[in-house]
Amino acid sequence: MKNNVHTRLNGWMRPISLCLLGLLAISTTVQAQEQFKWLNAGSLHNWYSSIGFEREHGFITRQQFGLQWPAIYRFQDSQAAKGLWLGSRNFTDERNNNFPFKVVHTGPRATGLNAFFPVEFKLISRFDWPVVSVDGIDTFEKPVEVDEVDRNLDADLMIYNKVNTQLGITMERKIMQFSNVYHDNYHITEYIFTNTGNTDGDAEIELPNRTVTDFYAFMQWRYSVVAETRYVIGNATGWGINNMNDVRGDGVKPDPPGEQFRANFSWHGKFPAFTAYDNIGGPIWAPALNVLATDTVGRLGAIHFVGNVTLHADTSPTNKADDVSQPRTTRYLGSDDNVNSQNDPFNPAKMTTEYALMSSGHSSPRHADVVEPSGNFLMPTGDPSLGTSGGFSSANGYGPYTLAPGQSVRVVIAEGVSGISRELATQVGRRYKQGQIDALQKNTIVFQGKDSLFQTFRRATENFKSGYKITRAPQPPSYFEVASGGTSIRLIWDYTASDAIEGFEIYRAQGDYYEPHTLIHTAPASAREFEDITPIRGLDYYYYIVAVSSSPASGGSTPAVKLRSNRYYTQTYDPANLKRPPGNLDTVVIVPNPYNIEANSDDRAGFDQNQVRFRGNQIQFINMPGKARIQIFTEIGQHIRTINHTDGTGSVAWNLLTESRQLVVSGIYLAVIQDTETGESTTKKIVIIR
Repeated sequence: MKNNVHTRLNGWMRPISLCLLGLLAISTTVQAQEQFKWLNAGSLHNWYSSIGFEREHGFITRQQFGLQWPAIYRFQDSQAAKGLWLGSRNFTDERNNNFPFKVVHTGPRATGLNAFFPVEFKLISRFDWPVVSVDGIDTFEKPVEVDEVDRNLDADLMIYNKVNTQLGITMERKIMQFSNVYHDNYHITEYIFTNTGNTDGDAEIELPNRTVTDFYAFMQWRYSVVAETRYVIGNATGWGINNMNDVRGDGVKPDPPGEQFRANFSWHGKFPAFTAYDNIGGPIWAPALNVLATDTVGRLGAIHFVGNVTLHADTSPTNKADDVSQPRTTRYLGSDDNVNSQNDPFNPAKMTTEYALMSSGHSSPRHADVVEPSGNFLMPTGDPSLGTSGGFSSANGYGPYTLAPGQSVRVVIAEGVSGISRELATQVGRRYKQGQIDALQKNTIVFQGKDSLFQTFRRATENFKSGYKITRAPQPPSYFEVASGGTSIRLIWDYTASDAIEGFEIYRAQGDYYEPHTLIHTAPASAREFEDITPIRGLDYYYYIVAVSSSPASGGSTPAVKLRSNRYYTQTYDPANLKRPPGNLDTVVIVPNPYNIEANSDDRAGFDQNQVRFRGNQIQFINMPGKARIQIFTEIGQHIRTINHTDGTGSVAWNLLTESRQLVVSGIYLAVIQDTETGESTTKKIVIIR
C-alpha cells in the first residue's frame, strides 16, 4: 500500500540531479544504490540509510547532520558519524579463501558498498500520514513517503531494513518511533543477525553450510553537540573534538544509584581554544553562522545530552534471555584513528587489528574520567580531545556468538537526545551573560539535561519491557488545510480515526515555523474548521493542530494527563498571511521582477540547509482583481501555465512551474491577466534569470 502524500515534490524533483533522488526513493526488492528515509513523527528526527548504518557524510556532505532535537528548531543536529562492523574468526569464503579474521564495514567512513547489500528498505506507519497544506500546496520540512500502513504496528512509525553482507550474515533492523510526547525523543532499533550464508544482493545462497565463529557486531557513535553553536564556540566542535563520552553498566566502576543501565552518552565539553567565556552549554553571545542575528541574549545553545542504551542482547543463538554482560566491549576511540580509515574486507592485517578492537573489552578508565580525573564535570579543566585532531567516539561490541547456518541473535538499542528546555536555556543563559549567575551555577543547570537523558533511557526501557504497550497518543487529524484570505486565515481539517477524543487544539506562531507557538483555539470533537480573524496584515503565520484524548493516560512513566497527538504530524512550514485587498488591472504589479532563481533559492536545487526541505521559487501578482485568470506564455507564444484566481483578494502566487510541473528556464515570459468579471485584460512582462 502506497501513501503518496508528496507527489508534488516527486514532480519537482524530476529535473533535479540524481544525487538528490535518494530523498524520495521507494523500497525495491534489490536496491542498486543507497537510499535514505527519515523518522520524524516526534521531537527527535533522524535519517537512516538502506546500507545498514549512518556513516559520516552518508546523506549530505555536512559533518553534523541527524539526531535533531528538538527538531522544530534550526541546526539541532548532534550526529557526526556512525559505524557498524561485523566480524568473525576463521572465515572461509565461497572461493575457499581463508581469513583468520574477517570484518566487513559500513561507516564511520567506509561506504559499505560491495560489503553490505541492501535487500529491503521501507517506511511503515500505523496510520495514513496526514495531508497538510498551506494555500493549496503541501507543506513539510522533510519528505515522508509511507510505503506500507500496518494498523497493528507496535510503533507509530517504523523503518524496516534488510541487508545481506559479505560475511554471510543477514542483518534485519526495525527502527521505531513513538508519538506519545513523553516517549518521542528516542528511537528503538531491534537488530537481528542471521547466518543465512548469503554474501551478496541476490537470492542465491553462496555459503549454505558455513558456521560463523565468534561473531561480533561492533557499533560506533560519533556525537557532536550541536550544529547551532559550531561557529559560536569553534569550528572543530562540529566534528566533536570537545565531545565528552561516558559509560554506564560496563563494570569499570560502580555506577550512581538510579543509573543502573548499559549506556553510552556524550555532551558538549570544554573547548580550550575558546576563551571568551565558559563554553559549557554553548552560550550564544554574538551573531554567528547558523545563529539568527536576533538570538544573542546569551541563550544556551548546546544543552543536549545524547546517547544510547542497550535494552537487550541474546545470551546465545539458543538462549534468548538477555545477557546482562553485553555489550562485551565498550570503548572510546579516536575518531580519526587509523583503524577508521582505509577499511578493507580483504586485508588480513587490517582486519586482525579491527577484530582485536571489536573484542577488546571495556576501556578503563572511561574517557570522561581520563579527561577529568577528579570527576568535576561542572567546572572542567581538561581537554576532551586529549591532544588528538578529531576527539573521541564511543563504541560497543556485542559477542562473541557462534552462529550455525540459520541461527540468529537479537540486539535491541535505544538512541535518544534530551536536555533542559529551551525556555530554561534562554533564562539561564541571559542571566549568565548579564553576570547575575556564575559559570558553576550555569553548568549545574545544564547538567540537569543528563538527568533528562537518563529519564529517556528509563522510559525506553519501560516501553521495550512492556512489549511496546505504552499509552498511545491519539492519532492526528488526517487532513489539515490552512488558507490565506483577505480578512482572515481559514483552517479546515478532518478526523477519521476511531480514537476517543475530547476535541482539538490549534497553535500558532508568528514570523517563522520555529518561533514559539501559542494556543489560540480549542474546538469540540465535532468541529472541522476555524476562522482565525486575529492575524495582522503583513505578517506570516504558522500553525499546527492536535487531537486531545478524552481521558487521562494511566500507568507507567506517562503522567496522568490527557495526551495530544504529536505536533510534527500537522506542523506547517510555509507561511499563511492576510492577502492584499483586491485592485484592478491598472494597479497589477509583479514582484520581484526580474526574478533570479539562484538568488531566491537556498541552494541550486531549491532545498534548505539540511537538504531536506524544498523552499520553492515564487513570484507574486499583487493588486489583482478579486477574480481573474492569469495565462503565462513564453516570448514566442507557447502557453505554459494557467492560474485561476477566485478568492476575492488582490494577491496571487506563481511557483515558476509549468503545467507539467517543470521549473521554467531563464528568459522573458508574458502574463495575460484577465478580469473574469469585466472581461477586460492586460499583458505584463516577466523576466526570469538563472
